Amino acid sequence: MKGIKIFSPATVANLACGFDVIGLALDFPKDEIFLYKSNNPGIRIHRIHRSSLPHDPMKNSAFVALQSFLKKYKQKQKFDEKEKIGFEIELIKNIRPGSGIGSSAASAAGVVYGANILLGNPFSAIQLIRFAMEGERVASGTAHADNVAPAIMGGVTLIRSYKPLDITKLHTPNELWVSIIHPQIEVRTSDARDILKQKILMTDAIRQWGNVGALVAGLYREDYGLISRSLEDVIVEPIRSMLIPAFYELQVRCKEIGALGGGISGSGPSVFMLSKGNYTAKKVTEVMNRVYSPLQVDYETYTSPINSKGINWTQIL
Repeated sequence: MKGIKIFSPATVANLACGFDVIGLALDFPKDEIFLYKSNNPGIRIHRIHRSSLPHDPMKNSAFVALQSFLKKYKQKQKFDEKEKIGFEIELIKNIRPGSGIGSSAASAAGVVYGANILLGNPFSAIQLIRFAMEGERVASGTAHADNVAPAIMGGVTLIRSYKPLDITKLHTPNELWVSIIHPQIEVRTSDARDILKQKILMTDAIRQWGNVGALVAGLYREDYGLISRSLEDVIVEPIRSMLIPAFYELQVRCKEIGALGGGISGSGPSVFMLSKGNYTAKKVTEVMNRVYSPLQVDYETYTSPINSKGINWTQIL
């Protein structure tokens, strides 16, 4: 097998109370990545469709992640330098860069997942996440895993530790759906991190820990009331929400018609809401449209179930 087409999903990170440790994968939208194994050494990105992502390889999350993968592969296989191996990449960006739903993560996770298949699956999911995190480092300045982990593993994932990297896939209730609105304003991840407080009150930390534990319990018990009560962020959201138009109106009006709750997706500007069932999720998306239609802000909305399997692919050559 020399070539595959990869479908790499959008993701929601933080999940309100789970800053940098909880994320989930969406069924829609997905990036499409064509990846070919080549006898010409090195990595080449030939085309990037529907985006103005940097072609400078060292600023591209897909290139940097795959470079990290290839370096470790050569070490692992005691690679003979006389042998030639490389990759050709073509990206179709259906996930808008800067949207807050894991655009850079989809690129980074997709290419390392695909390369692993083309080379006979030498690496585990955790190792692939490490490579993809290097792509996130170049995209946002921080090697975080709360987007790349659910993209690769699927469902809802919890990062217990970064050193060492310890990630668990959590139970996902079948009826849990996600509504997302993406206001087309720019919120850079690095800027969104810069405005965060360096110190937090112990009372806020205790409340946040309680919400994280209760959210995990709610997912396993499929207790939608507990999930709803747990979707509260008292540390990050109060600061970052100032960057997003009509944020609190979105929250209030969506919950009034049945949303369980939600928050800022990643560093924003997208806002997500969780619901029980497709019917409620679609109504929530309609409310998001009604809130934003009078504003002088372009936006997109999505309604999606949670993607339990993560990245998928098909052979093309």
